[in-house]
Parts: sequence; structure tokens; C-alpha cells
Amino acid sequence: MKNKNNIGFDNKKYIKLQSEAIDERIKSFDGKLYLEFGGKIFDDLHASRVLPGFDPGAKIKMLRELKDRVEVIFCINANDIEKKKIRADNGASYDIELMRLVDNLEEMGLPTVAVVITQYEAQARAERFKKQLERKEMKVYCHTLTKGYPEDVDMIVSEEGYGMQPYIETTKPLVIVAAPGPSSGKLATCLAQLYHEYKRGARVGYAKFETFPVWNLPLKHPVNMAYEAATADLMDVNMVDSFHLEAYGETAVNYNRDMAVFPVLKNILKKITGKDLYKSPTDMGVNRIKDCIIDDEVVSRASKDEIVRRYLNSLCDYKNGLCDGDTVERLKLLMSELSIGVDDRRVVKAALDAKDLKKTNIVAMELFDGEIITGKETEIMTAASAAVINVLKNLSGIEDEVHLILPANLGPISKIKREIYDEKLDLHDTLIALAMGETTNQFVKKAMSNLHRLQGLEAHSTVILSKGERASLKKLGVQVTCTDEFA
Repeated sequence: MKNKNNIGFDNKKYIKLQSEAIDERIKSFDGKLYLEFGGKIFDDLHASRVLPGFDPGAKIKMLRELKDRVEVIFCINANDIEKKKIRADNGASYDIELMRLVDNLEEMGLPTVAVVITQYEAQARAERFKKQLERKEMKVYCHTLTKGYPEDVDMIVSEEGYGMQPYIETTKPLVIVAAPGPSSGKLATCLAQLYHEYKRGARVGYAKFETFPVWNLPLKHPVNMAYEAATADLMDVNMVDSFHLEAYGETAVNYNRDMAVFPVLKNILKKITGKDLYKSPTDMGVNRIKDCIIDDEVVSRASKDEIVRRYLNSLCDYKNGLCDGDTVERLKLLMSELSIGVDDRRVVKAALDAKDLKKTNIVAMELFDGEIITGKETEIMTAASAAVINVLKNLSGIEDEVHLILPANLGPISKIKREIYDEKLDLHDTLIALAMGETTNQFVKKAMSNLHRLQGLEAHSTVILSKGERASLKKLGVQVTCTDEFA
């Protein structure tokens, strides 16, 4: 049985400790730090799922506390713009996501001093995006591939290497270097800035803000394994930081890409600064996650749940041609290592059992007290729509017989959907229909007042949901998975 009040993470403590750790790192240099920001600045939903109690907006709240000392540089790979690369979580292309991030930060008093287009070769879409940014009066810099990277350190750290990249003027002690997605050139931008700063006599620093993996949790801790699940398509693998173990005799966890690049990065940093800044990839990071875990059992259970969800989602992605079989197998192996499986997700069995009984598509939703509510597909309405209506009735104490959408209104709406779009009322349509009745129907008003209580509920569909319905459930905060069968 789930308990909504099961909290495993102290978010307030995290913001305090993480802010203090960043401040200490700034002071360890000449009062200025380039901080490579891993993961999401806004809406870190993965962290909130595996660390119950973590605020998805924790990072931005922390930055707001430091806002008088912060500037932001965003990086975006020109090839990602050219390929119209899409974020899996919200369906936005990287260029659109970058604009959204810039606007949101601006509203919060956190200025973006520049956008860097990396791996720039005058690609057509990148050129258009550059002009678009400049017309918004933003400073845009273009970084080409660094000559000599990664083998020739002498060439990299020279006027023909980093020296060829334009210098970005910054004035604040903390410069956040962020991106709309991975492989956007954040590290290269930080290193080029360090090169120019040291040429100017400024002994500035570099560090990484990473949430996962958590360096001082065990390698096979569910939280760290959930990170592997989240990056299964990138083939990220957690591993013991051998550099850290050799330097300090202390076991620390890092991941393969950081481990692979560290020897090169260490040599580049030494060439720029004249000294060994860090002895291990772990040294580079600023991460206080473990210190804020207050219930290991809660976060372990949540992390295992996340891995099962990722596995089920990967099966659907594979069916849709969005991932390869290796990704599915990696997730299956992670579940095997933790001795968990699909059966551990109660809503899956409940949905499949209901489908066998009612001979139609089903969406099952699990309430926080463990009760499972189902909704079935009808000639008029999708299963997701029916499930949400049934859950709202349950949460509001409304009898099943009560119509939240009056038949007189439902008929004309469903007729348009059938005759023009050849579709049924999906969740988006249903929520709009409910909202229209809120001012005249006391039952609808009561039901809609409980809409926020869907946040965090688990759900499963017996068929692959449409992109629109998945998006609607996600916006409601419902953690939904699907059986890998097309409707």
C-alpha cells in the first residue's frame, strides 16, 4: 500500500547544503567558478520520482537564492538544431526548449548573458536560429570544433585551439553553463572560457553540478541503478571511480563517460592552470544528495518503481521504433539485478485483469491508499478519459450514477469527434468538457477541485496511448505506463 506522506528526501536541507558547497567551491578559486550544469534546471521529475520529497524546482530555487551572484550561459549543438532533435520528456525541439529556458530564467531575475552554438559550421537551421536569437537582442557566440581535440593537448590549449573560440564576457562570481539536452558542448565551452580567463590573469575555477549518479551511495544502490535506467539509451554505465579510489582509498561512484574523458580533461586543466585541480572525476562534482536522504527504504522503493516504469516505456518505444532492442535488454537486466519485475507494478495486473473481464481497453489508476480504479473504453470515450472521471468521482465522494458531463452536451461533442476526426473523446476533450460545466454543476465543481490530487498517482493502460493522452496524463502528474500493444 502506498502512503502519500512517505517522504525519503529533505529538500530544504538539500538546497542549503548544495548552495553552501557551491559557495565553498567558488571561494577555493579566485572568487569565480564556471559550473557545468548537468540534468534539468527546471522540472527535474526523475529526481522527484526516485527521491520522494525532492522538489522538481529545487535547482532553480537554489539559484534564485544566489541570483545576485549568478549569470547563465546556454550551449546548443548546431547539429542538434539541424536535425531538429526533440526532447523525449516534453516533445520540444532543442532550440525551442532553449528559448523557453531563457525566458523562464529571465522572469526569475536570472539573466542569460550568452548563447553558444557549438560545433558550428554555418548549418542552415543554426544560422536561422542565430538570427532569431540576435533579433531578441541576445548575445550569440559560435564555437567551431576545437583543433587537436582530444589527443593533442598542446594544440587544444593554444591560440589555434581554445584561443580560436570567442571569449564571453562575464562579471558574476558564478557562471552556470547549461543546455537544453546532453552533448551540447558545455564542457568545451567551460574549458575555452578558462583558457581565456587564465590568459587574462584570472585564476577562475571549473566544477560540475550533477545530481546522478550519487557518488557516495553504493554502486548498486537502487537510486544509482535508476539513473542507469534513465540513460539506458545513451548506454551510460555506473562504475567505481578508480581515480578516486587510488587517490583517496575511498570508493566513489561515477559513470563511464566521465571516467573515459577524465585523463584528457585532467591534462587540459593542468595545461591551462599549471596545476592538478582535481584527482578524480568525483572531485569535479558538487553533489550533496546522500546527505539529504532521510529514509533509504522509501527512496529505494521509489527507484525500483522508476526502473519498472522505464522498462515498460521502453517496450512501447521499441514497438514504435523509438529505441533499439539493446535499450530494452539493459533495462531488463537492471530489473533482474534488483529482483524486481512488471508484477511489482500493481496497476499492470489490475488493468490486464479488467481487460480480460470487460473485453475492451482499460486504464487502471492506483490511489495513494492502495485502491485501484479502472476506466474502460466505450464507443464515445477513451479509457483514459473514463479512468480520470471515475477517480475524480471517488476522490470527491460522488456516486457512479452521477453524470459529470451531461448526455445533452456529450452527444454533440462526440458527434463532431466521430464525424470529423474519426476519434473518440480523449482526455484533453474530456477535461475541457468538464471545465465548461464547472460553473453550473456542483458535482463537476467538486470533482474539478480534486484534480490536483491526481499528482503522483500510478496508472497503466492495456494499449499504447496516443501522444496527446500521454501528454495530458503527464501534465496531471500521473505516472502512466502502457502494455506494448497498439490500440
